[in-house]
Amino acid sequence: MKSSAEIVIIGAGPGGLACAKHLAENNRRVLVIERKQVIGPKVCAGGITWSGLLRHVPEDLIEQAFPQQFIYSNLQKIKVSEPEPIVATINRETLGQWMARSAADAGATVETGMTVLEITRDSVIAKNSDGNVQTIGYTHLVGADGSTSMVRRFLGIHTKRMGIGINYQVSGKCKNMEWHLNTKMFGSGYGWIFPHRETISIGAYGDQHNLPAAELKKRLLTWAARRGYDLSHEQPRAALVNYDFQGFSFGSIWLVGDAAGLASGLTGEGIYPAIITGEAVAKKIIDPAYPAVEITAMAKKQLQHQRVIRLAAIHPLLCSLMMEWLVFLLRIKLLDFHALEMAD
Repeated sequence: MKSSAEIVIIGAGPGGLACAKHLAENNRRVLVIERKQVIGPKVCAGGITWSGLLRHVPEDLIEQAFPQQFIYSNLQKIKVSEPEPIVATINRETLGQWMARSAADAGATVETGMTVLEITRDSVIAKNSDGNVQTIGYTHLVGADGSTSMVRRFLGIHTKRMGIGINYQVSGKCKNMEWHLNTKMFGSGYGWIFPHRETISIGAYGDQHNLPAAELKKRLLTWAARRGYDLSHEQPRAALVNYDFQGFSFGSIWLVGDAAGLASGLTGEGIYPAIITGEAVAKKIIDPAYPAVEITAMAKKQLQHQRVIRLAAIHPLLCSLMMEWLVFLLRIKLLDFHALEMAD
């Protein structure tokens, strides 16, 4: 079977769907193909920030919103408070379904259960859930297919900087949103406790080179037990976070979000960068002269986060001192909590 679309987007995550919606609103013929049968589910703590995405999603999608953040280090505990919610939690499947409807309503075609078999310079070969193979021609190809992006590999872009997050979504309720900069457990990463509506996300994030996945899981279980959560019988889920940005525009092929390596290596934040890069790439396809300054700003913020990771990796003592200093600056309000976000 052969078909074509002006723009083919691989991946129906936030970046791909944001890109599709903007393109379709500007009368471009867009096809989004997604490997999974259901759009939305992903390993994620589900935190979205006020400076980033929180103001741009319907209120009924928000599970809980928090004007206070509790931050722990090895030696300190602080509470950061603001009039507006700083971070809220959202269900990734709910967010994905809403974004898919928005893209489809704008005129984009979204097809699920499509596994990409091969990419060429002018077509994508994919197999649907019935086993039928299609060759889909394109003028532009957008890789929005995550940290292990097939489009990125097709372009020959190697990834060296990768984080890993491990999440347990457990039944229950708790009051506070907590960040634990426990360097003894997580190095330059952190553990989290994020309340959702009827569940709690408990997990940890760290740089893959400094803390392998098996060791991170072991430490997460130990740490969680000390906080009163026995996760030994719960099902963990893990995901890689690509923060190795090496560009987003490669002729008629584009990369957005994790595929472009534009997540934060320090916090693992990826939803907001994906949406912003998806929209910027759409604008760039529509108008090649568009400067995409939002991607430049995001890459700059990412470099700042990378400097912290590199310094923290030099020695465990330096890592601990840096985290204590960061928390102290937050305590005396010389550092804004939003400086840790990817949003400007």
